[in-house]
Amino acid sequence: MAENTYYSLLENIEKYLEHQRDEGIQRVEVDRSVLEELAKEPVAEMPAEIVVSANPIPSDFESVEAIAKHISGCTNCALCQERNKTVPGEGNANGPDILFIGEGPGAEEDAQGRPFVGKAGKLLDKMIEAMGYRREEVYIANVVKCRPPNNRKPVREEMEMCLPYLRQQIKLIRPKIIVGLGGTAIEGLLGKPVGITRIRGIWQEYAGLKLMPTFHPSYLLRDPSKKKDVWTDLQRVLAELGREPPARNN
Repeated sequence: MAENTYYSLLENIEKYLEHQRDEGIQRVEVDRSVLEELAKEPVAEMPAEIVVSANPIPSDFESVEAIAKHISGCTNCALCQERNKTVPGEGNANGPDILFIGEGPGAEEDAQGRPFVGKAGKLLDKMIEAMGYRREEVYIANVVKCRPPNNRKPVREEMEMCLPYLRQQIKLIRPKIIVGLGGTAIEGLLGKPVGITRIRGIWQEYAGLKLMPTFHPSYLLRDPSKKKDVWTDLQRVLAELGREPPARNN
């Protein structure tokens, strides 16, 4: 198999198993031919060495702009090697009601340097509008600030390297509530693996702030039936803020 096909297969298997786990499935049958194909992949095709350089992250940024500037030159993990643009985040950085946190940039985000601007971003915009906000009234960020290759899930080490940026963003932005989009975002914030199907809609706490876990918009694109669950979660957020969703035009 070509290298891209090999890694694509691994990523698809990982996503499938995560979904099955979240649905409570404990046993999965795997076709022997799949295992045989994976076993054929020569070790030589794997990267022999990943070289990154230390880029200490200050603990006393004075603004989100200063954080974004530092992120643009960050080389603390291997994600820096294939990025086009870093994606620090954007929106209202002055005490917004809501901070939305996702997993990491995709292809469109990597190209533009902005979070949630692809298909999932368009859906997130609709979710924000349904809550009665404009995109510029909230803040949107990700756990990692560079795109993982082929949109794979960021590994624990990559998240740990990048989380100091997010922690300081949260401290400076001072949101009233955090909405975590997807299991990876929640895992990064809470520091432990989670099953998003089981934890969504249940209030958590992060850095003294209320954290609402819900499904990632990209998951809703694959399974639109879960949109009603997310809307229930977002209504809980609005209730906590003392707000009601605006009336919908029929």
